[in-house]
Amino acid sequence: MFHVNEACDGKGTLTVKGGEMVIHLVMPSQNTVNLFLGTAEDAQKDGAELINPTIETVTYSDGTSEEVNAFDLPVPVIGEEFDCALIGTKGKWYDHKVKVSDPVPGEANADSTEAAEETKTSDAAAATEDGEHTIEVSLEGGSGKASITSPAKLVIADGKMTATIEWSSPHYDYMIVDGTKYEPANTEGNSVFEIPVAELDKDITVIADTTAMSKPHEIEYVLNFKSSTLK
Repeated sequence: MFHVNEACDGKGTLTVKGGEMVIHLVMPSQNTVNLFLGTAEDAQKDGAELINPTIETVTYSDGTSEEVNAFDLPVPVIGEEFDCALIGTKGKWYDHKVKVSDPVPGEANADSTEAAEETKTSDAAAATEDGEHTIEVSLEGGSGKASITSPAKLVIADGKMTATIEWSSPHYDYMIVDGTKYEPANTEGNSVFEIPVAELDKDITVIADTTAMSKPHEIEYVLNFKSSTLK
């Protein structure tokens, strides 16, 4: 039976990095030799990438210790079952269904904070299909006179996000985002720009150039796209 060691209280350690999720699972013993993300049939095919164990020592509630196998298993989705096969010491592959659910932030340190933020963003993107959506966006900076339309249109395609930003003025002639200059997407009415969004729920510093003054002037603003409002 596939389950984690009783010393781990039925839990594993989920790490999120670069949009990919991996859960560290400590087994009850060393009887599980390999894991495979997929079915037992596929695990036995040529070129199958088997997951090898590491040996860890666990301490039980009665104070006894034991060396067991542990595995780093890729997690394709949160909250839904996926295929995972295992092979034991007798050399037979078994099919199992695994579900990773209810992730919570770990101890407060730089790595866990970054992982929690990436999990939050990737969960929002994973729960939303490619296509056109709306999202609330906040604006800070400048004199406070300018504003942008919120919610804004957000297009998701192949994991990349592009937002349509409409200003309350027709006098913005370009924006700079992450060092790249973007021209207006329209020629009449208030200035509209289509800009990339690298992350949700994180302050994004942009520059918008206005011609409303006696001479063009670049102004620094901060945008923040709220994942909880993504529709």
